[in-house]
Formats: sequence, C-alpha cells, structure tokens
Amino acid sequence: MAALYVGVDVGTASARAGVFDGTGDLRGSARRPIRIWQEDGFFAEQSSADIWQAVVACVREALRFAGARPQDVRGIGFDATCSLVVLDGHGRPLPVGPSDDPARDIVMWMDHRAIPQADRITATGHPVLRYVGGVISPEMQTPKLLWLKENRPETFAAAGHFFDLSDYLTWRATGSEARSVCTLTCKWTYLAHQSRWDEDFFRRIGLETLADEGFARMGTTVAEIGAPLANGLTREAADAFGLSPGTPVGASLIDAHAGAAGTLGGRRAEGTTADPKSELALIMGTSSCVMAVTREPVFVPGVWGPYDRALLPGCWLLEGGQSAYGAALDHLVAMHPAFPAAREAAAGAGLSVLDLLEQRALALAGSPEAAARLASSIHIVPEFLGNRSPDADPHATAILCGLSLETTPESLTRLFVASLCALSYGTRQIVETFREKGIDPGTIVVSGGASRSRLLRRILSDATGLTVALPRTAEPVLLGSAMLGAVACGDRSDLSAAAASMARIESELEPGDEAIRAFHARKYAVFLDLQASERRVRAMMRETGAGR
Repeated sequence: MAALYVGVDVGTASARAGVFDGTGDLRGSARRPIRIWQEDGFFAEQSSADIWQAVVACVREALRFAGARPQDVRGIGFDATCSLVVLDGHGRPLPVGPSDDPARDIVMWMDHRAIPQADRITATGHPVLRYVGGVISPEMQTPKLLWLKENRPETFAAAGHFFDLSDYLTWRATGSEARSVCTLTCKWTYLAHQSRWDEDFFRRIGLETLADEGFARMGTTVAEIGAPLANGLTREAADAFGLSPGTPVGASLIDAHAGAAGTLGGRRAEGTTADPKSELALIMGTSSCVMAVTREPVFVPGVWGPYDRALLPGCWLLEGGQSAYGAALDHLVAMHPAFPAAREAAAGAGLSVLDLLEQRALALAGSPEAAARLASSIHIVPEFLGNRSPDADPHATAILCGLSLETTPESLTRLFVASLCALSYGTRQIVETFREKGIDPGTIVVSGGASRSRLLRRILSDATGLTVALPRTAEPVLLGSAMLGAVACGDRSDLSAAAASMARIESELEPGDEAIRAFHARKYAVFLDLQASERRVRAMMRETGAGR
C-alpha cells in the first residue's frame, strides 16, 4: 500500500480521525462525540480522559476503514480546539470549576468565565498585547490561568502541567512535553519572533508565579510545526491506536490552523498552486476563523497576531474570527416555532435540518443566486458569544430585527437565509479590516462542515466580493493534521510543501452581478447600523448601573 498519514482533530463536540495518502485523498475516517458540561452561560468544561478515549476509538476505526496496516502509516498529527488542560505533576486530572470533579479538567475555548480577568489584562496596555490586536480574549489561556489562580487556588498550586489541548494529545501520544510554536504563540502570548516569554507581562497581570518558575508548567521546549516529537508513538499509545511504536508524531496545530494548512496554497485543476498570501482561509465550525499570512508583520486592531511561524514557514499569521458561527446558526433556527416540524421532516428524509432548509430556500427562490433576497426583511447581528473580530468585544450580544408572529415553514426558511447572510457580513467586516491595512486577497478558501453548502458559498462570495474556493477534500482540517505526520516523518519538508502536493481545490465561485452585490451592500449597511446600536444600548444601560 502507498504511504499513509493519520490526522486527528478534536473539535468542540467530537473527535475525528482520517487516513490520507500522499496525494491528499481520504482513505478512511471516523468520528466520536465528546461530552461538554455547560453551566451558568459562562462555564464550559470537558474531560481529557474522555477525549483521549474518543481519539483512540477514532484512529482504530479509521485505520480499519482504510484497510491500513501499521507499517503503512508513515506519520501522525494532532489538532484540537484551544482549550486549557490542567494536570498535576503525575499527569492526573485536576478540577477546573465549582463542580470539584477532577474528571472535568479542561476549560474549553468557548468558556467565558475569565472575561473580568481578560478586561484587567487588556487594561494594563502592556506591549505584548500588540500581538493580540490590542485586546486579549477570554478564549485565550492567560485570562483562564489568572481565573484559576484567583478562584481555584488549590488547583492552580497543584498543577504540574498546563497544556493546550492539542499539545496534551501529543504528550499522551509521545511523552514529550514540548509545546507547538502554533499553540504557544497564538493562545499563550509566547513571542515566537523573539523566542521567549515576556516575564514583565506575566508579573504585571498577576501571574508572577509562572514567571518565577521559568514558565516550566507552560512549556519551555518549543517545537516548530510538524517537527518530530520525542521518539514518536510510545508503545502504550501505539498499542492503543493499532500502530507501530516509534511512528513519527508532528508538533501540533490548533484546529482552525489545521484547516488553514489543509487549504491555503492548494493545487488547482490545471496543476497550478496559489500563493497563500493571495488567499484567506475561512474555517467554519462552532466558531469561525479567518486567517491571512503575510511576509512581514502587519498589525490590525482587533485581529489576533501578527504571529511569527504560527502557520506556514517564513510567514506571519493574522487571525480574525466570529466567536459564534455554526453555534449561532443552530441557535437561530432552533428558536423558530416551525423548527420541531422541520427537524421531524429532515429526519424522515435522511437530511440534517440545515440541509432541508437549504433545499426549501432554493425551491422558494429558484436559484442560489436569488435565495439571499428571501432575507430582505430580516436582519441579524449573530454575536451571541461576543465579537471576536474586529471589535474584540466579548460583551457584545446578538440583535434580531424584522421578526413577526409568523410560524410557517416559509418564515423559518427566511430566518435561515437571513442567518447565512449575517454570518457572511461578519466575515465581510473582518475582510474589510484586513483591506484597511493593505491585505487585499482575491480568494477566500473555505473549510468546515458549512463550507459544503453551495448556498452559503454563493452568499459569502456575493457579500464579500471575493472568489470562494472549495477544497476537493471534505475534511481539510483532518488533512492539515495528516500533513503534520508527513512533515514529521520527512516525506514533506514543511507545511507549504505538503500543501502543494496534498491540498487541492475542487471549485471556485465568482461574485455575482452588480444587482445582487448592491442588495448585500444595503443589508451590510443595516448590519453595521444594528451592531452600532447594540453598542450604544449597552453604554446607555451601563450609565444606569443596569448593564454589563
């Protein structure tokens, strides 16, 4: 059998594994759900033991579906959400919340308990914050660590390891405590361009203990993306996966970054490859990320980065995003009175609810090009989890305008289309922020489950004025992780080389005519006006002492 590479992705609600060959074709895949504990609207926790068990089951099943023998697998890579894993010095889980349950040892990326700590860190105005757009997010690790120190001092003191989730996975697989330059730079304020932590920053924000320790619990060995870790898979991990001990394991990526690696610089049908600096990567999941790479550092207010070597070699990374993307879409349609009937109809047809609503939208409008007009009277700002970019405002909330008492299936369909438009306008806002700083790509390469929707791609292209490219593989995040294995074993020199041979573009969609673009321009103006109104309302209520 040809050389194979395994990619493992741990998202918000599931773990997945995929087996790819050297041309990027998926030979087998598997998925397992993972538990989430959510409380009080701000707390979201998981179990590292649960996640590891799910990963093991996925890898074994994917290998079986691929018909792969252990000796066929040349390397393996891992990606995961930027969640915080807390273990004691012996690698045992520690409780991270009020439950006192040690099994719940992960503070999830979307956990917003640390908003007050993030606000205080931002208020210091420390120069390190230039590299996170000037405002640190509660989704990053330093606010979470400060929350633990202040609210769970026993756990903070007992912790022997603070891991980003993807680095936890490589530690379980290899025993190596090395952290990826991707995770540390993007989520922990490591200054990769200077190869150091900034001690003054940690002392200023109240985490002087970590500086005093020389950052030992956060990671002192930093590995380049895809670099082989330790001696590869330990015997224990290899036996669990059904692979050979010593199989090379590459230093990890954050899940969205794996999606970018699996899409940027991919080959077109004619055999050409695009310059990644002429493209944006849009990774659609529970949240979304919009990524751009540049040759020189560019500072964009409200956008994370610039991060040196955090994605592709020789490039700086900028990362914008929407904190609620798929989660916002699911929430919006589930609010409608016609949703239960739609869910029942979708189940009967063997479809997801969103697929059923897309079919209904196309039937009502007659074409993807005309479907956006179904949303002409409904306007949404879907900031249910705040605004990640470009406002960097975790306190922002959603707005819905134009709703009536209508309960018909048609009104649900219109709400669905309005939601797709709103998500696309959030992306447009990030794109225009990039453009203001001289980053003006012509193409946005999409990945994630929602990217397979032709209606969403049509609306996105018309709303942003960009060509929307769809990768050939339906699993570009898994492909990006598998590329780490190809780099780790030496079959590819780096991620750029891996993309040139393994990532392929299936189709490209050009923006529509002036009429539909003018329609989206009007709705986008409404989007901005509603967004500004929400900011004004919060400010007014703060003056009364009644708002957050």
